Amino acid sequence: MAETERPQAAPLPAAAAPFDAIGLAKDLLRSTRVGALATLDRADGSPFASLVTVATDLDGAPLMLLSRLSAHTLNLEAEPRCSLLLSPGGKGDPLAHPRLTVAGRAGRTPEPRARARFLARHPKAALYADFPDFAFFRLDPAAGHLNGGFAKAATLTAAELLTPLAGFEALAESEAGAVAHMNEDHADALALYATHFAGAGPGPWRLTGLDPEGLDLAAGDRTARVAFPQPLAEPGALRPVLVRMAAEARAAQQG
Repeated sequence: MAETERPQAAPLPAAAAPFDAIGLAKDLLRSTRVGALATLDRADGSPFASLVTVATDLDGAPLMLLSRLSAHTLNLEAEPRCSLLLSPGGKGDPLAHPRLTVAGRAGRTPEPRARARFLARHPKAALYADFPDFAFFRLDPAAGHLNGGFAKAATLTAAELLTPLAGFEALAESEAGAVAHMNEDHADALALYATHFAGAGPGPWRLTGLDPEGLDLAAGDRTARVAFPQPLAEPGALRPVLVRMAAEARAAQQG
């Protein structure tokens, strides 16, 4: 081995990583709008990568709106195994920015919630979402591989990627109403959440989804993930947490 060559260390399990691998992975999963979907070619099994728009289900599983006229859709119908690379990028060296690969199986989902959450993140997709050749797909993760930047890598289990939903059936049922209420009556609070907690710039921030661990916000093509200080203990804790967070952000703004 040449002197300049060094063996590459294997990624650590997320729980053993010297950084918040689970938090970073979940942030990438919830906030990235576009990903590279890798499927297996239905003819010869060779890798096939394509660009897709992405949202997330309530538990964080990736959602995609795919056309049956596309090669990747036909590939998934023949073999559901796939992986999805999420890389928001940024200025400078693209390899210096964090990215997440989610591996699992993808299939069509008839859940109305998938449609609502996807279109909340990608409103323009409503123009073609109901075309007969389009359908919503959910990728059920089996594992994740996180590259957090230079010398920061970790592997994740499905349980570490996803948000537990047991006991939160009421939150799932009320999500659409809560999102509409926040967008109609509390746009000022949403802007505070985005700027104070997510470090985002000013903008017409709107809520696209919420779950037991945080809020998903969007302003045009920009997104922001706002994690709660702690995961909600039960659905009724949502409103008090939002009130406290707004008060904290306002106090910081005034101070």
